[in-house]
Amino acid sequence: MSTKGQIVLPAELRQQDDIEPGQEFDVERIDRGEYRLVRRSPRPNEGVVDWLLACPDKGFFVPIESDSTEAL
Repeated sequence: MSTKGQIVLPAELRQQDDIEPGQEFDVERIDRGEYRLVRRSPRPNEGVVDWLLACPDKGFFVPIESDSTEAL
């Protein structure tokens, strides 16, 4: 336990369960000195703003000439 109240999970556990920095957990008290960590589910659309901000600038995609597919 850090002085900020943070708990460090061993790297092996983080790798096995795909835990990434910044993920949040709820702590449930089972008994004195016994606790359970439960990973919080991501909120709907979490990360959408970051994804949109990463999109290329307007005009990045340029249409290309191609034959019609109507004959297929």
